[in-house]
Amino acid sequence: MHDIRFIRENPEVFDAGLAKLGVSSMSSEILAIDSARREKITAAEAAQAERNAASKQVGAAKGRGDEAEFERLRALVADKKAEIARLDEEAKAEDARLAELLTTLPNLPLDEVPEGADENDNVEIRRWGTPREFDFAPKEHYELAAVQDGMDFETAAKLAGSRFVLMSGAVARLHRALAQFMLDTHTTEHGLTEVNGPVMVREEMMFGTGQLPKFGEDSYLLREGWWLIPTSEVTLTNIVNDTIIEESYLPRRYAAHSLCFRSEAGSAGRDTSGMLRQHQFEKVEMVSVTHPDKSLEEHERMTRCAEVILEKLDIPYRTVVLCTGDMGFGARKTHDIEAWLPGQNSYREISSVSVCGDFQARRMNARFRPEGGGKPEFVHTLNGSGLAVGRCLIAVLENGQQEDGSVHLPQALHQWLGGKTRITAAGELV
Repeated sequence: MHDIRFIRENPEVFDAGLAKLGVSSMSSEILAIDSARREKITAAEAAQAERNAASKQVGAAKGRGDEAEFERLRALVADKKAEIARLDEEAKAEDARLAELLTTLPNLPLDEVPEGADENDNVEIRRWGTPREFDFAPKEHYELAAVQDGMDFETAAKLAGSRFVLMSGAVARLHRALAQFMLDTHTTEHGLTEVNGPVMVREEMMFGTGQLPKFGEDSYLLREGWWLIPTSEVTLTNIVNDTIIEESYLPRRYAAHSLCFRSEAGSAGRDTSGMLRQHQFEKVEMVSVTHPDKSLEEHERMTRCAEVILEKLDIPYRTVVLCTGDMGFGARKTHDIEAWLPGQNSYREISSVSVCGDFQARRMNARFRPEGGGKPEFVHTLNGSGLAVGRCLIAVLENGQQEDGSVHLPQALHQWLGGKTRITAAGELV
C-alpha cells in the first residue's frame, strides 16, 4: 500500500513510477479524494470548536435569565452536533474511497529495474553451469520410463480433476528428499528459522501480502471464510502483522515447506503437460523482515540462497532481473532464477525473489521501534522461493536422465535417499 504523504509531496514521481508499469496517472484522482477527506475533517474540527464554545455559554445564558439566548445556543449546539456527525461520516466515506483506490495500485519499481512489456524484456545478469550434451534426444520429465509408474496424472484427474498429480514410490520419495534437502540447507547453512504454519488463513492475512482484494480469483476461498495460501509468503510475512518489534530483532529470516494452492486463473492452455503448472504443489519459501536500510542487501543474499540449492544439485541456471512489465503486484524489484530443462531445451522459472519495500508492511501495519528512540517505522519485507519443489523435481529428472530411461540422481541428495543414487527404468530407487 502506498504512503499518501509521499504522493502529496511527489505526485510526478508517483505517476512516473506507475507509467513504467503501464498504469495511467493516478495522483490527481488520489489527491482530489485526499483533499476532500481532509476538508471534511477540518470542517468537523471547526464545528466541534463552535459546539464546545456554545456549550460553555448555554449555562451562563440560563443563569442570567436570558431565555432567548439560551434557546438559541441550545439549538446551535444541537445543529453543530448533527453537522459534526454528518462531516465525520462524509470523511469516513472519502477515507474508504481513498483506501480502496490505494490498495488496488501496484508497488512502484525501483529506478534500477529495466523497463519492458513482458518476459522478453527481462535482463539476464548471470549464468551458472553448462547444459549437458546428450547422445540422444532428451525427454520431458513425464515421458521418462523411470517415472511412468510414479507420476500418475490420470488417477489424479479422477480424484481431483486436471492439473493434479499422484506421485508414488521412488518419485514421491525423491520429491520429499528435495524438500528436506532445501529446508535443511537453508536452516543449517543460510541461517533461516524453520516455521511450520497454517495453510488456511484469514482474509486480512491475504490482504496484508497483496493477494486481496485484486487477485482473489487466483486463490481458493473456503466456505468457512478461510483462504488456502498460494505460497507460505502469506503465512511467514504476516507473522509481524499488526506488530511493533524492536530494531534489534531485525532481520528476521524464515523458511517453510508447505503445500500451496493456486487456481491458475487466466493460464488456460499454458504448460498443461506434466507437472510444471499445478493447482496444488509444494514450495520451500523464504521470507525476510528487515530494516529499510538493509532490504536491497538482503535481496541479494536471498537470491544467493536460492542459487546455492541449484548449484548443489548441479543444475545449470540463469538469473534474470524482471522488467517492469513482468513484475508482481507487490514487488519493487524481482530476480527470477530459471533452471535448465533439457526436455524443453529452455530455462524455466524455479524461483522468484522479490523485495517489497514497505508496501506489504503498510498493509499489515508491521513496524519496528528504532534503537535510538523516535516513532515506530515500517519494516521492509522480502520473499522468495527456495525452491519450488515440484519444478526442482522436474529439473533433477530431466538433467539426470539416461538413454535407457533411468535417472542418475545428484550426489547432494544421496544422504536424504538412504544412500540410493538412481531410479531405474523400471521405477526402482537403487
